[in-house]
Amino acid sequence: MPSIRAMIPSQEARESIGLPNRWDVLVMPLVLALLFLAAWAMRQMSAPYSWGSPIAISLDPAYLPYYALRTTLRMVLAMACSLLFTFVYGSAAARSARAAVILIPLLDILQSVPILGFLSITVVGFIRLFKGSLLGPEAAAIFAIFTSQAWNMAFSFYNSLRMLPKNLYQVADVFHLSAWARFWKLEVPFAMPGLVWNTMMSASGGWFFVVASEAISVSGKTVMLPGVGSYIALAIQGRNLTAIGYAIVAMLVVIVLYDQLLFRPLIAWSDKFKFELSESEAVPNSIVLQALQRARFLRKLRAWLAAALLRWRPRRPRGWAERLGHPFRRATASGDRVWSSTVLVLSGVSLFALGHYIAHAVPVAEIGRVFLLGLATAARVFILIVLASLVWVPVGVWIGLRPRWTQKAQPIVLFLSAFPANLLFPLAVVAITTYHLNTEVWLSPLMILGTQWYILFNVISGAAAIPNDLKEAAANLGLRRLMVWRRLILPAIFPAYVTGGLTASGGAWNASVVSEIVSWGPTRLTATGLGAYIAQQTAAGDDARIALGICVMSLYVVIINRLVWNKLYRFAQSRLTLE
Repeated sequence: MPSIRAMIPSQEARESIGLPNRWDVLVMPLVLALLFLAAWAMRQMSAPYSWGSPIAISLDPAYLPYYALRTTLRMVLAMACSLLFTFVYGSAAARSARAAVILIPLLDILQSVPILGFLSITVVGFIRLFKGSLLGPEAAAIFAIFTSQAWNMAFSFYNSLRMLPKNLYQVADVFHLSAWARFWKLEVPFAMPGLVWNTMMSASGGWFFVVASEAISVSGKTVMLPGVGSYIALAIQGRNLTAIGYAIVAMLVVIVLYDQLLFRPLIAWSDKFKFELSESEAVPNSIVLQALQRARFLRKLRAWLAAALLRWRPRRPRGWAERLGHPFRRATASGDRVWSSTVLVLSGVSLFALGHYIAHAVPVAEIGRVFLLGLATAARVFILIVLASLVWVPVGVWIGLRPRWTQKAQPIVLFLSAFPANLLFPLAVVAITTYHLNTEVWLSPLMILGTQWYILFNVISGAAAIPNDLKEAAANLGLRRLMVWRRLILPAIFPAYVTGGLTASGGAWNASVVSEIVSWGPTRLTATGLGAYIAQQTAAGDDARIALGICVMSLYVVIINRLVWNKLYRFAQSRLTLE
């Protein structure tokens, strides 16, 4: 008589007759549970609501799981919008030199505009769009989180396309890939390792602004949406250190969960897209990724989606694919001159109108003083970026070259980067007042607390993406440690470092608005700088001076990016691209 084990069909036999395998049994309930929680939370987000009505927020830790779910859903939706924006915006800027003339400086300006500026402009529009529903404030909060994520991801994708070896485009042409197929089979896979790490950093950066995005104030009214950010804001307002501790624990749990369920599988999956000729002995791994890959129903779903994606073609005029071309395939010189002239004229008219508005409300002497304040903030940003680079470049290289340590350090770095730096501001106030420290010096590090991680994340991704065959060649040649750094490591990580440095610089300018003026209770400390000026004028409600401060900040950011970071990018593209 056959045994019971012999009567149970094998894994292959179960799949051949359409039965679910053991991975389906494990994965399907998890997927259904996540979908149910997301659908339930989205229903709560669309509840009826009248603008100005208070929403009760409790400091009872029993509500924290619900608040964490609402905050996580907002961040996931913002990340999806950021990814779509990245693919469209980054591709448009990389494929057309004419478009890049506008899109890249515009991206510089957008990342320098404080998140509170976006909220004050857009929240009224969202409330009117979804009148009578909580979707209005929710959409405003999601858009605010989007503005803290999208610019970094777009810069990463754009610069990956610029660094893509030209011979790979030639191979794509040999296989007659359409522009659509080339995008999904060549450009996105090549950019994926760096994009995944920058997506992680962007998601963590969203936590820095979660308090501002969930506690929305406009027209003298404030609404606090259910979420971890509102919980933290209420705890700070009430000086409840116990509640702040509960919020930190909740954040840690959420970060560990989405590290294990989302980012670690993405890093392990994106490792196969590394541009190398031999495989590394130690590669990232993820149990969740293995389960998702082996689940039968997900394999069928992925195959159907991939086939549908490649079969679908966006509607386009005849010859569209040929005109689209490769990144930075230029048109005629005369067309470029006409386009550049048009852009300059339109920019000049816009600047003249804005300058005319500011000049009628602000004295010339004050305008000159604002530019000097910008120099003070620029000096702080420069010094902080240099110091952060000296600290985090060696650390990032050490972690990135050791895949096992990368996986161990990943949740720690995620938590540190996601930790709301404004929770440390009261400690800074207490320390400065207790020890009578110089506010001009000791308030400066607060600007870099949340943005230094852009450097670390990009350096880790650059070091992890170094081709294994190059490391083997360096070992075979017997290169000493200093020579390995000069000839292999620094050239390999340089493009990723420039992306991280540029984003960290823009983030530091943005953070200056909340870090050059800090307070705890009745104590208020102010440092001389452009960020403090913008914060003071925002509190006073002076639109002309707010516009002046934002314009000067954007001008500084664009000039620095044009004179410093763009030259570094061109150097990396011309000297350090793998052909």
